[in-house]
Amino acid sequence: MPNEPRITADRPVVEMRDITISFPGVKALQNVSFRLFPGEVHALMGENGAGKSTLIKALTGVYAIDSGSIALKGTDVLFSGPLQAQQAGIATVYQEVNLVTNLTVAENIMLGREPRRLGLIDFRRMRKHAATVLRGLNLDIDPGSMLSSHSIAVQQLVAIGRAIDVNADVLVLDEPTSSLDPEAEAAIFSELKENLKGRIGIVISHRFSTVRIADRIAVIADGHVSELGTHEELLRGNGRYAQLFELQAAGYR
Repeated sequence: MPNEPRITADRPVVEMRDITISFPGVKALQNVSFRLFPGEVHALMGENGAGKSTLIKALTGVYAIDSGSIALKGTDVLFSGPLQAQQAGIATVYQEVNLVTNLTVAENIMLGREPRRLGLIDFRRMRKHAATVLRGLNLDIDPGSMLSSHSIAVQQLVAIGRAIDVNADVLVLDEPTSSLDPEAEAAIFSELKENLKGRIGIVISHRFSTVRIADRIAVIADGHVSELGTHEELLRGNGRYAQLFELQAAGYR
């Protein structure tokens, strides 16, 4: 589209300003603001109920905001739901696998974007493309196999592969790799960071092996951003992030 805003390195792709959301008896988010730039991996972390997923659901239109504003590529937006957000370039992978288990791995990766030849789905081309996506995740499975024949961990990786392949401007991962071991999760997000190509990655995870690779980390506590910085900056700050890091590190000693 000729009038579509151009993404540049010095211009935020996503800007959330003073976002406040209330539920009966509680303020889930209180005046939360941050900006996300091209090629950046931004991690959100905090304890359960702190407001991390609520913030993502505000961005993607699952929850209506009480006050504040959201801009995508310089234009204010107010999505009515995840589908509208996806159409605008925001793809989300949640902890719960949202795929069709009675279809093949390849069909799930290309669902809604199936290649066609003479009006029919080109399954050979679909499997070939899906194999390329799987290799990018170091996932050695047959793209023609049924998704239901694989573990939940593998299904989560397929969901991530599909989201990456959609080539959205913003890729949101809301703890989708919780069933993987920390080393595998960190490897996936490291690969993601290498292949963003100007896009944005938003990662929600409790694991420091994952969030430490982020360009910036926002610690959400009691519905607001309590700390913001790189892994090293937050450790030097000796705040809640540093405390949580020490607690998790102690479990591996």
